Amino acid sequence: MAWWKAWIEQEGVTVKSSSHFNPDPDAETLCKAMKGIGTNEQAIIDVLTRRSNVQRQQIAKSFKAQFGKDLTETLKSELSGKLERLIVALMYLPYRYEAKELHDAMKGLGTKEGIIIEILASRTKKQLQEIMKAYEEDYGSSLEEDIQADTSGYLERILVCLLQGSRDDVSGFVDPRLALQDAQDLHAAGEKIRGTDEMKFITILCTRSATHLLRVFEEYEKIANKSIEDSIKSETHGSLEEAMLTVVKCTRNLHSYFAERLYYAMKGAGTRDGTLIRNIVSRSEIDLNLIKCHFKKMYGKTLSSMIMEDTSGDYKNALLNLVGSDP
Repeated sequence: MAWWKAWIEQEGVTVKSSSHFNPDPDAETLCKAMKGIGTNEQAIIDVLTRRSNVQRQQIAKSFKAQFGKDLTETLKSELSGKLERLIVALMYLPYRYEAKELHDAMKGLGTKEGIIIEILASRTKKQLQEIMKAYEEDYGSSLEEDIQADTSGYLERILVCLLQGSRDDVSGFVDPRLALQDAQDLHAAGEKIRGTDEMKFITILCTRSATHLLRVFEEYEKIANKSIEDSIKSETHGSLEEAMLTVVKCTRNLHSYFAERLYYAMKGAGTRDGTLIRNIVSRSEIDLNLIKCHFKKMYGKTLSSMIMEDTSGDYKNALLNLVGSDP
């Protein structure tokens, strides 16, 4: 399933609205869990991981009305470490959370390009517009301008190009002649000449629809006798290579892309908790069930089994609640 369809599929949702929902008792449960000495982490997890984002916002309003305190700030003061990071992520409105992740990726010394690439390459035009709006409201600056200030060269160009959201597939129509022309242009820009015409790659990858690009990739393979991925790997390097490959992966199959992100967040020594938290939280009400199915097919183990091996304690329990039962 390619990226432009994935966000509308109800069967993909792992965290659904709780039936017979009433925010007031939930707010009371949270208050009791954080009252006095010690914190009942499990009670917090049981409430917040089993409610939809809309319901969590209602709980936060009820908490403020009943107890005169900001729920997120109270959670921050009572929790710590990875569990705090995960629970606080759940409390953000979805677009505000993604805006925060982008802001944090550019804050301070060094830029976490991988996070910016992941978000910009995998969201639809409407989603990107909402993220840009949330970013400006929360941080008082333009996301596009901050990306331009924080990156340079061809990486800056591809990120700004992705931010325009020109890849949305509206009609599904593909002009075979244009697809062939694009494939020939990509071949001429990379394999046929010494050096690479990066802007040609960027323009085609970032401005053509997903259905069109799938046809381009087919034609390219016939002309070059190698996949577009292999050509990108041999013609580019570093963050630009990562950005181009991410566009190709998201075009071919969005769920496989996120399955891969989650797998490599846990594979090997150490866990990339930021990647794990961001992708589980942001996809839990979109397509996490479908990502889980691809994960199992690709790696021969379930996402939840890998979480159990790689994490521990309350943090593990909270992640497993969000991921839900195995496919």
